[in-house]
Amino acid sequence: MHFNPYGGAAAELAARLVNAPPDGDLLEVIADSGYKPLGPLDAHQRTELRRWIARLGAAFDNPTVELLNELLAETTGQPYISTHDGREPHLHYARADAPIDERVKAYTAAGLAALFCEDPSRIGRCARAGCGLVFVDTSRNGRRRFCSTRCSNRVHVAEHRIRRSA
Repeated sequence: MHFNPYGGAAAELAARLVNAPPDGDLLEVIADSGYKPLGPLDAHQRTELRRWIARLGAAFDNPTVELLNELLAETTGQPYISTHDGREPHLHYARADAPIDERVKAYTAAGLAALFCEDPSRIGRCARAGCGLVFVDTSRNGRRRFCSTRCSNRVHVAEHRIRRSA
């Protein structure tokens, strides 16, 4: 399924951040997603992003209007229309000169909110017991329950074995 840039790329970044190892390099995760932060993260910004990631995780567990509005309210962003790099006019949710952590917070909150408004069932956490990874469902039918084919196969093989032994 094709989402607008905030409902797609920004929500995907939120999922990548939630799934990142606790000691992982946040700038690397952010850069690998295609988001271009400028400059390093200081200790305060890293701490703030880790706190934010925990908040994002809750949104994947149970996305609600109230929770997503709380996330949006917590950002310091002020939406504006941008035409940078020769692109068509599009919305930005934080100033270009805002600190990286504030830009990432505004971007991911807006992304999850946009995705939720398009289809709340596309925000999820893997249904395999013990996995815990989150995902943005971009499948055609919107029925994804697992973070990966591997988790899906594990569950289905286990279910098959149970049925077969019964």
